[in-house]
Amino acid sequence: MVVVMRPGALEEEIAAVAERLRELGFTPHVSRGRERTIVGAIGDRPADVADLGLETLPGVERVVAVRHPFKRVSRAFHPEPTVVRVGGVAFGGDEVVVAAGPCSVESREQILETARAAREAGAVMLRGGAYKPRTSPYSFHGLEEEGLRLLAEAREATGLPVVTEVLSPETVPLVAGYADMLQVGARNMQNYPLLQAVGRVGRPVLLKRGPGATVEEWLLAAEYVLDAGNEEVVLCERGIRTFETATRFTLDLNAVPLLKLWTHLPVVVDPSHGTGSARLVAPMALAAVAAGADGLLVEVHPDPARALSDGAQSLTPGEFAGLMSGLRRVARAVGREVAQPGALPSRR
Repeated sequence: MVVVMRPGALEEEIAAVAERLRELGFTPHVSRGRERTIVGAIGDRPADVADLGLETLPGVERVVAVRHPFKRVSRAFHPEPTVVRVGGVAFGGDEVVVAAGPCSVESREQILETARAAREAGAVMLRGGAYKPRTSPYSFHGLEEEGLRLLAEAREATGLPVVTEVLSPETVPLVAGYADMLQVGARNMQNYPLLQAVGRVGRPVLLKRGPGATVEEWLLAAEYVLDAGNEEVVLCERGIRTFETATRFTLDLNAVPLLKLWTHLPVVVDPSHGTGSARLVAPMALAAVAAGADGLLVEVHPDPARALSDGAQSLTPGEFAGLMSGLRRVARAVGREVAQPGALPSRR
């Protein structure tokens, strides 16, 4: 449940509500908006809202039951949208954020060439996998720490903050030492020790939806991260498994406006994994922005035919530049702008 305070409620009134919730066995969560302060009650204690007497406390406007099992990520608990900042990039603000790069870091030349081309076309973040969870044990699984070092070098060369995947709780400190944002991939969405580990580290988290997960299960996974202490979470829709076999996954763009209703967290879309086909990436990316997505993750490779992973869904730098041009037009049509990269790092 949430306790909605009256406009102008005093600090001592808010504190009294929080203390009463503790007495009742709940953990209070205070969210301060532009007009009102809301005190959320977190806990498993069953209670009839009407029987708790909270509405009689000074400063309380009303008490509302929360029907969803997730709490901290709920818009009921936190009505104002959360803006997650990664370097100079803001997810959930007025601008659409585009992160681009290869599925896997393959070599120094490949990642530097891709990062420079992505920035030139207008990307504001660099994506790339150093650790790759693959379906087959015989596939390329990434360069690991060497890949992290190369991503850091590409960041120095371009100024683009880096988002990359972390696979296990044990490697969280290592990856966090190189990356600006930690990605929890679709296969690990319900890896609860990993969710708790990234919740304890001081890095924003990109949480991808599992291919068989409902929106509610996805938000409960995000709840683990927030409950561990990290409120800087961005949700990423990347396609779910359905009966359809014409595409690798079904990109669930219904989820974007639904999440805007249910949660305060920013929402981005990965049309590359969501379709598995480079020819489908651009139209679905445009549709995602029209649906209200706060950003996109797009796979770009200088030579997709020779990519060591997911070449079929990767755009060439030229194709990516064309996509960015279309994104700017669609964003303006829905009252937004696409974020632009800042100045290049100075060379010493």
